[in-house]
Amino acid sequence: MMGDINEPSQKLGRGTLGGNPAGVVSGDTFRWWQRMVEQNASSIIISAHHYVLKNTTVASGDWEGFRRDEKGQWKDWYHGYYEGKGSPRGASYLYWVDSKQDSGAFENVLNASPGRVDLWLGAHTHTAPNDTYGGKSHIEQRWGTTFINVAGLTKYMGSPQNCIPRSWVLTFTEASDEVAAQCYLHTSDFAPQGWFPKFDRVIKLTKPFRMPAKSAA
Repeated sequence: MMGDINEPSQKLGRGTLGGNPAGVVSGDTFRWWQRMVEQNASSIIISAHHYVLKNTTVASGDWEGFRRDEKGQWKDWYHGYYEGKGSPRGASYLYWVDSKQDSGAFENVLNASPGRVDLWLGAHTHTAPNDTYGGKSHIEQRWGTTFINVAGLTKYMGSPQNCIPRSWVLTFTEASDEVAAQCYLHTSDFAPQGWFPKFDRVIKLTKPFRMPAKSAA
């Protein structure tokens, strides 16, 4: 699990902007993640960050956090737009790594070792379950890794059509190389409250799941 931070090379931080949409990790965090991936080749690896990576799930491409108005100007949509501030180009994905913009650092590691990371759980972009903006859905696979946009729990962070509160359940089964992903809707704003079977997925893992052996008391 990795934490998002304020980008130290930017003069204006989140407080001044009221929110800096682009995702950020430090160089130390990236190097730690890379070390964990390289040293645990025999394990099922699940990465979690507030953001997904570029061009993976819905609206995670360049400038896909916004829409244009009738005058062709950018306006708020999934994320708040700040003219010339807040790295709007990368507002919907993990954009800054070690103070480098759109470095592709994570993507390069995954591309060099396809399937080494089984799952990447991210969020940040709140939107309806059936949204496929940018030609991408909430569950997509790249570099042998399955990315899931698990956002979000709140119905008040953004426009109503984009805020459908939901949770995810991932069920791992002993000795199986498949994990079942199910989505639960917490309100009836999009569909009847409860499980949303249209979102059910069976995701292939690179190796069978094994529950760690219990140590002797």
